[in-house]
Amino acid sequence: MAKGISLHIGLNSVDPLAYEGWSGDLAACEFDAKDMKALAAKQGFTSSTVLLTKKATADAVLNGILAASAKLKSGDIFFLTYSGHGGQVKDKNGDEEDDRMDETWCLYDREVIDDELYALYSKFAAGVRILVLSDSCHSGTVMRMRNVGPRKRFMPPAIGKRVYEAHKAMYDGIQRRTKASEKTTVKASGILISGCMDNQESSDGDRNGLFTGTMKAVWANGKFKRNYRSFRDAIVARMPSDQTPNYFTIGKPSPAFEAQRPFTV
Repeated sequence: MAKGISLHIGLNSVDPLAYEGWSGDLAACEFDAKDMKALAAKQGFTSSTVLLTKKATADAVLNGILAASAKLKSGDIFFLTYSGHGGQVKDKNGDEEDDRMDETWCLYDREVIDDELYALYSKFAAGVRILVLSDSCHSGTVMRMRNVGPRKRFMPPAIGKRVYEAHKAMYDGIQRRTKASEKTTVKASGILISGCMDNQESSDGDRNGLFTGTMKAVWANGKFKRNYRSFRDAIVARMPSDQTPNYFTIGKPSPAFEAQRPFTV
């Protein structure tokens, strides 16, 4: 019988000491994480962990993923969700990205670089399914934060530059020790659905992020019965034109995984 493990991360702020005085205050990320844990439990995931704000440190998140990789075997599933700010650091290990930047998750004590996540995905055994939902901005375009309107889940570029320059040795060292994601072999099969495209921003809310809230509405407490790509498309149909959730896969292609109903253990 297949086993399901899930890890849910939600940060309503970050440590200003690690981000050059910026606290990145948001409102709904902890709600998102708690709601995703409840969804996982209802779908039969036997082990679910929630890391909220101060507990969502880089070590806690990376060790949580690593621990799951050691427990899961072919046929099992790992469900990972993140709600918080997205950011960028300069690419130092040869990613084939046009802007020469790596995307990050802004965890409480530092940014975690996408290459670090891919390196951990490579620890999962062949045949394991990995599902990642990220309600954050992963922008490949430097854009100005809006002064009015919804809160955006994106670290302002000026802040990101200051953080990188202040902690350059640390972030460059992480990348020197980590293969570029394009060079990392992932044996498991992964589906990643992000809150927006690379050149867009994800909106926060009062109860859920826009992506998470819309996803929950489409899921409709389990009434949705189609496959993952149809799930993403149904979410997109309810989203504004300036925030289009992305769908992509990593690792070994698995048509059978993509054909499943979302959150199937």
